[in-house]
Amino acid sequence: QVHLVESGGGLVQAGGSLRLSCKASGRTFSSYVMGWFRQGPGKEREFVASVTWSGDNTAYADSVKGRFTISRDNAKNTVYLQMNSLKPEDTAVYYCASGISSSWYDYWGQGTQVTVSS
Repeated sequence: QVHLVESGGGLVQAGGSLRLSCKASGRTFSSYVMGWFRQGPGKEREFVASVTWSGDNTAYADSVKGRFTISRDNAKNTVYLQMNSLKPEDTAVYYCASGISSSWYDYWGQGTQVTVSS
């Protein structure tokens, strides 16, 4: 059974930073694409960032480019999302996901709340 557990969320002022972590277990972590998604209040879940199995290729939503950085440590079965210059509109529940490609995620974490105050 695959488990993804996010951590690192919290309350931060606009302009601040947070680093989210997602620890995976139950599958060969290094073989899969990892992604971060978020769902804000009253909004649909949206893509934030993804990283390929090797860590060489990343992708970002336009809204977070230049502010967020996704990375992974395959030795620790962990993917990270470094979030800088946070804005109130970044407030959301952030989910990590694991999949066979950047367009097919089959396992999801429970989410971690990020709240950015103005």
